[in-house]
Amino acid sequence: MSEYRLKVGKTAENVTEAYQKVENTFVGGYKKIENTVVGGYKKIEEKFVDTFLEKVEDAEDTEEQ
Repeated sequence: MSEYRLKVGKTAENVTEAYQKVENTFVGGYKKIENTVVGGYKKIEEKFVDTFLEKVEDAEDTEEQ
């Protein structure tokens, strides 16, 4: 069976390229914001763990207390 593809003119190619540039800009901006938020959360999480929790070596130690 033959495969077909829609013929695309020069205008459609230009629109597609412009769309890709806009999309990449927004996605890049979103990723920067996301990384900043996640990084901030991780710092808070690490401070919380260091302040309020202690590492236990064996599971038996937790059962005895």
